[in-house]
Amino acid sequence: MTMDKYKLRSSVVALCGRLGKPILGLTDEDYLQGGLSALLACYGSADRVNHLVYDDLKGTIAEANPHRRIIVFSPHPDDDVISMGGTLRRLVREGNDVHVAYETSGDIAVGDEEVRRYLYFVKGVNDLFCDGADDAVSRLVKSVSVFLEHKKDGEIDDLEVRELKALIRRGEARLACDYNHIPKDHVHFLNLPFYESGRIEKYPVSERDVALIANLLAAIRPQEIYVAGDFADPHDTHRKCTAAVFSALDELKARQEQQKGMSQARSTGQESDTVDWLNDCKIWMYRGAWAEWDISEIDKAVPMTAGELAEKREAILKHHSQMESAPFPGSDDRLFWQRAEDRNQSTAARFAALGLPKFAAIEAFKSKKVKK
Repeated sequence: MTMDKYKLRSSVVALCGRLGKPILGLTDEDYLQGGLSALLACYGSADRVNHLVYDDLKGTIAEANPHRRIIVFSPHPDDDVISMGGTLRRLVREGNDVHVAYETSGDIAVGDEEVRRYLYFVKGVNDLFCDGADDAVSRLVKSVSVFLEHKKDGEIDDLEVRELKALIRRGEARLACDYNHIPKDHVHFLNLPFYESGRIEKYPVSERDVALIANLLAAIRPQEIYVAGDFADPHDTHRKCTAAVFSALDELKARQEQQKGMSQARSTGQESDTVDWLNDCKIWMYRGAWAEWDISEIDKAVPMTAGELAEKREAILKHHSQMESAPFPGSDDRLFWQRAEDRNQSTAARFAALGLPKFAAIEAFKSKKVKK
């Protein structure tokens, strides 16, 4: 009986790590001394095990796959570029039809100083080009300025401030999408309601959140979906966003079952369209600023050159409000672009240490099947 490929990978990769050897350098004696004699009994020899694992991991290195409809779900307005910015640019460059859906406004992660900076700009525009005559702008600037001046520690922002903070993040996301050559009508801001508590603690995910995602998926009918798999996000937003995507897919599967029993759907081909994209859809889960998939878990590895890694950094830097002024840096004091680069370079180094091709950096993904 053969071993599950992920367990086999895990055992062999761990042995390589302990011995400091590449996969194809392992010997029968290494397996015996390493307590893995069962693998020799199962597969016959170290050479056989080595080639199985080496070929399996080498097969994860992604090749071009153009002309597909793709949607990338980003929990916050910068997770797409932090987690898979290199892959995103590659998908666009290869001619895929790429959409990006920002699931939450991300307003809570914008510092008050960023709002003040934009208020100075807005007031300057009003004074310079309108002689200060736009009363609505003047009122807004004064109202928000007064609120921020008297804001107490821990006080929830009022609606105007939250909307301005959300606007700042949308602008940054649009700049990053422009840089990555994603058409404006392929950029979607879902503003999922569960996030809009104004507090770090969010509301539970509701049917309204799921419906917004399901309707977007039904409109695009993607062949590939990318979702967050990094649940170390300290505020649990990633987990909730990904759960909402899978609930939306379940909802669409339920709609499909209803359509099967409707003669009108069958006669118009509506059922066929739904079946085609749902049943053939691939789901890829990425990780971001806090963790990376273990080598044994990776189903797709997207290599990057040093130049492509620099382009990824440039896209991340478009999110100015999330640089030094980000209010929730956590225990890791590296900036997000630094975390991303370190993670991607580390993944590439781990591949190379196993005797696989050497790249400047790698973004990794784990596959997940759509429920039947």
